[in-house]
Amino acid sequence: MGSAKGTAVVVGAGVGGLATAIGLRRAGWAVTVLERRASLDRYGTAFGIHPTAQAALERLGLGGALGSRAVPYRGARIRRPDGSVLASLPLERIERKAGRPELLLSRPYLIEALLAGLDGLGGVEIAYGQHLTDPAGLGADLVVGADGINSTVRTVYFGERSRPRTVGTVAWIGIADFETGLYGETWGEGRFFGMTPVEPGRTNWYAAVPAPPAPAATAPTAPGPADGAAAQLRAAFAGWHDPIPRVLAETDPAGWIRYEMRHLHPALPSFTAAGRVALIGDAAHAMTPNLGQGACTALLDAEALTRAVAAAGPALLPAALRAYDAERRRSAQRVALGSRSLHRLVTAGRPGLRDALLRLLPGGGEPVLRRP
Repeated sequence: MGSAKGTAVVVGAGVGGLATAIGLRRAGWAVTVLERRASLDRYGTAFGIHPTAQAALERLGLGGALGSRAVPYRGARIRRPDGSVLASLPLERIERKAGRPELLLSRPYLIEALLAGLDGLGGVEIAYGQHLTDPAGLGADLVVGADGINSTVRTVYFGERSRPRTVGTVAWIGIADFETGLYGETWGEGRFFGMTPVEPGRTNWYAAVPAPPAPAATAPTAPGPADGAAAQLRAAFAGWHDPIPRVLAETDPAGWIRYEMRHLHPALPSFTAAGRVALIGDAAHAMTPNLGQGACTALLDAEALTRAVAAAGPALLPAALRAYDAERRRSAQRVALGSRSLHRLVTAGRPGLRDALLRLLPGGGEPVLRRP
């Protein structure tokens, strides 16, 4: 690609970090990726990829990343535990407006596609096992903090006022080896259960329950629950409508993933610092998963950041980072607030009032649940 426009270090090799590395490399920057893990995790369940995020992938030159592995998401409903419908997700409306459907893609497939895209560009090193403690000492023109909710880059440049906060809920995710044909979420008192398509012959599921009084894990754990946890989760959804009990009964707990829901609070005053540092994804705006927008916002951040700096050398970088912050910060923080607000609604201690409020939305007896 000729002489580099500048040097960049991307801290973190998740979805946002890999997408940023691709965008910067395509723009002519010399890029190094630092990853604390010894290798990238190859487990995980489905990501929802909104049409806006699909367009961002295309602008990054990754239009084929979703490939044949992605499946459209249509016909999802919000239900009560007895199976009666409360609301519809606006998936058909999204598809009409965007001209393309929301897609679902297994996390390992997306990671593999991003790695392949990076390999195809050449000249980008991913340094594994790097436990960064002093990002200020990195000798690059641009430092991108894509290092997640526990971001070292964020802590060094913004302190600990904005930090991970728990919301009192533990989530479980997994894959069932059959298609349920019934998708969306079921809301009970203080807990909910969701199902989405993920690939032919399989169903992505997730469940959320109140966190126990004892300290819980603060990050996703490798697959496999502790003794008794599977029985407790199955008991939490016993008596709920089909096929929820069957999904839990017929899914091997060895493949379940557990994590404590957290979000970043209070919101950061900026996504950039020192004229050469930018935060993206969970490092900038970690949110609860209720709106399913975590991967999407990370991709939108990556595309906006790399577009802003594409024409900028190091001398123009501060202005480029200000443009990135102006484009993405308020938008991403609105999504994070919306997701947290939806979490409060879903886990409300008065489900009767919650359900009544839902039914006041436009659409009569089967209202549309609004999403960004």
